[in-house]
Amino acid sequence: MKQNKHNKVLVIGAGFAGLSAAITMASQGYHVTIVEKHSTTGGRARAFTSAGFTFDMGPSWYWMPDVAEGFFKRHGRSISDYLSLVRLDPSYQVIFGKDEFVALPASFASMRDLFENIEKGAGRQLDKFMVDAGYKYHTAMKTYVNKPGLHFRELCNTEVLKSVFKMRMLRSFSSHASRYFKHQKLRRIIEFPVLFLGATAKKIPAMYSMMNYADMKLGTWYPMGGMVRLAQAFTSLAEEYGVKILLNTEVDSLSVINNQVTGANTSNGFLNADIVISGADYHHTDQKMLPPAMSNYSAGYWDKRTMAPSCLIYYVGVKRKIPGLLHHNLFFENDLQAHAEAIYNKPAWPSHPLFYLCCPSKTDTTVAPEGMENLFFLIPVAPGLEDTPIIRDHYLKLVLKETATFCGDNFEQDIIFSKSYACSDFITDYHAFKGNAYGLANTLKQTAFLKPSIRHKKINNLFFTGQLTVPGPGVPPAILSGELVANHISNQKIFTHEDFI
Repeated sequence: MKQNKHNKVLVIGAGFAGLSAAITMASQGYHVTIVEKHSTTGGRARAFTSAGFTFDMGPSWYWMPDVAEGFFKRHGRSISDYLSLVRLDPSYQVIFGKDEFVALPASFASMRDLFENIEKGAGRQLDKFMVDAGYKYHTAMKTYVNKPGLHFRELCNTEVLKSVFKMRMLRSFSSHASRYFKHQKLRRIIEFPVLFLGATAKKIPAMYSMMNYADMKLGTWYPMGGMVRLAQAFTSLAEEYGVKILLNTEVDSLSVINNQVTGANTSNGFLNADIVISGADYHHTDQKMLPPAMSNYSAGYWDKRTMAPSCLIYYVGVKRKIPGLLHHNLFFENDLQAHAEAIYNKPAWPSHPLFYLCCPSKTDTTVAPEGMENLFFLIPVAPGLEDTPIIRDHYLKLVLKETATFCGDNFEQDIIFSKSYACSDFITDYHAFKGNAYGLANTLKQTAFLKPSIRHKKINNLFFTGQLTVPGPGVPPAILSGELVANHISNQKIFTHEDFI
């Protein structure tokens, strides 16, 4: 049977992966419907407004701008048609103590000077490090991320094999970084981008130094209005292609007949489909939406997966401005190794955590009332921890105290809005496996074809996209994931339910 471009495609979840898949399928002539359990699109990149503040709920870093721009270009548009991007300068600051902090400039020449001032010779070493990181970034984007991850043979071609040695897949990130930099501050700065990849720098492959290239060469950007604007841009493009978006509609289960998904049972009735792409949590789709005998993986398989961190988040509104903060602030005063141990080796609530503070009101006057400050605190924690009101209150006081100490300003009494978000909320809102926030850890054993497959082994019209499959977690990988699975489908022979009647 030739593939029918008039097939009905049902995409579950309107996060970046789901939107990307829907747009790509619709652009190829398919009839596409997205179902989303929430009242807005964006998935984890939703936003909420309260007391005059607009808070991005999830992603807050805009890195790898070439990915979103490239996606829109492939559809005859420019990202600038939908949102206004500004490059942050400084990109962010790393705080080592009350009077010890480093602001990372947008200019690479200035970055080189900064490294040289901290460690003699580190400027030249940064040049060498970045040549290597740039090779990895461009090679990965050209050669690796467009692979569907279905078999190791995908990596058995001349282009990939030539790059294997230079990608440093078998060397640890920390070992790689130590070859270039000795000063602990520089090591902390260089290792920061892998903090959320799901393991310590000693276990993350050196290949991921490509993230440093994304950071220091491609820059840190911000879409005015917040990260939700990027989700809205993708939503607008989907609607332009005629994608039907059904909000406040949750999929309860998938109907399977003769090894074919015939549609989805939703909170608003049954929706038939010839092809289903799940951008919902992979584990939830696999273990809860499908009949038990039709799961793609066993419960034991999922329990053995190594997860990236979850996080404890606070959305805080302050009725006045706070000195000393930049848009992005990394509080690295406490012991990284002890915090990493509590995340990866002996899961527990950390005693003295590192944390991240985003203050978008330093850049964007629309996210807070005039003269006020919008604060987003994030503490990375082990997935699966029990969070209680007492725990949430404890850590809020802790991050507020450390921030006030650094800023020399006790602003706690001026807080007029506060809301927390943690592991249990990720489970409630997104069915996130073990309450994870960042998907699977990016270890070598969970890379490429070793990740959960984008296609079902028995049901040949069911596919998966998002952070638990290739290429991995994060906004740019999610965009690539949706496009990757859609292009894979369009090149496959998909049988519809009618072929079996």
